[in-house]
This record gives sequence, C-alpha cells and structure tokens, in this order.
Amino acid sequence: MHELGILMEIVKTVEKFAVENQVDTIETLVLQIGEISSVIPEYMKKVYSAAVEGSMLEHTDLEIEILPANGRCLDCGTQFHATVCGGVCPSCGSRNMKIISGRDFFIKEIVCT
Repeated sequence: MHELGILMEIVKTVEKFAVENQVDTIETLVLQIGEISSVIPEYMKKVYSAAVEGSMLEHTDLEIEILPANGRCLDCGTQFHATVCGGVCPSCGSRNMKIISGRDFFIKEIVCT
C-alpha cells in the first residue's frame, strides 16, 4: 500500500506551502485522483489520519474527487469516457484510442483560514 507514503509527501508539500504563505490553519485538503491511476481513493481515506498525525493537517478534512478516464479515438477523433465504453469508441466502434485523462493525481485545493 503506497498510499501512506504518497500522503506523507503531500503533508510535507502542504506544510511547506503553509509556511511560505503564513497559513496558520488548514481546514480541508482536496485531492483529485484519476479513476485509472495507481492510487486507490479508499486506501487514501483509510490511511489519512495516520499520515497527518502530529502535523498541521492533523485536524483537517480530506476530500477526494475522481477524475474520469477519458480517451480519444485515433480514427475519428471522438472523446469519450473510456471505462464506461469499455475502450470502444461510441461513434465509430474503433478500439484504436489514446487515454487522455484518468491517470492523474493532483492537490486541487488547500482550504485555509
């Protein structure tokens, strides 16, 4: 489970941001995770309290937004939700596609007071 290590690095990044911007309190941390990324949102939620223990994020809420896995058909150019369509272009039926999103992982927002 690499999610704990990822969250520990996020804590360092957010704390550095807070110091640089003279932020005293962080209420919420919002992450965006692609639906076909190697990060599992449920595991992130389970290990969050352990990752933030003793840090300035200890009393923050974690919100996770899932980014869809979108593909672009290389034959007709249609963009579509690749996992919903099973990797098949809904316009032309081609399987010749490129994933254009859904592997992403971002710190979207740090809600401060």
